[in-house]
Amino acid sequence: MKKFFAAVLTGIMLLSIAGCGKTGIENAGDSWVSDDEDVDVYEYDDGTKLYEGKIGSKMKTAWFDFTVNSAYYTEDAIGGYTPSEGNILVVVNVTVKNTFQESIPMFDTDFQLQWGDDADDAYAFPVATSEKILDDQLPEEYELKVKESTTGVLIFEAPEGNEDFSLSFLEYYEDNSEGNLFFVYFTADEK
Repeated sequence: MKKFFAAVLTGIMLLSIAGCGKTGIENAGDSWVSDDEDVDVYEYDDGTKLYEGKIGSKMKTAWFDFTVNSAYYTEDAIGGYTPSEGNILVVVNVTVKNTFQESIPMFDTDFQLQWGDDADDAYAFPVATSEKILDDQLPEEYELKVKESTTGVLIFEAPEGNEDFSLSFLEYYEDNSEGNLFFVYFTADEK
């Protein structure tokens, strides 16, 4: 499990939202506490926290709130995009709301999909294509203005045979320090 968790953290760190980091925020991890009763909170020795929720849980990060609204998977092509052999497409509907005091840049790679327990490669970032696969797909890069909210889908490839997943986000600051880690666990319906 430690190897998987280290791989998850490394992957998120490398492709996380460096643009959203605000080095001037002191104790940001202590300032944003979820008020959702369905969110479990665990504190690490360094004072950062791990938040674990489920579909419908509001996850409160240093810059935005996010909620996984629904998820499904399919073995079929979506919008002309066909998963690689042995893979499925996992479509996660998410709402993101800026709670920061200024506009924030967002990227589809801010979020990562995980499955399984201990595999080092049991995670994926959203599929990258030159065109949207679905009309409501979140763009690769977008900006959220103060208090602005958006809802859309993130599309991932995962090995077939999986239906239990988690969507994660790691607070990553411009000074290369890490904050809190957020996981939303769900079972995707087959479509």
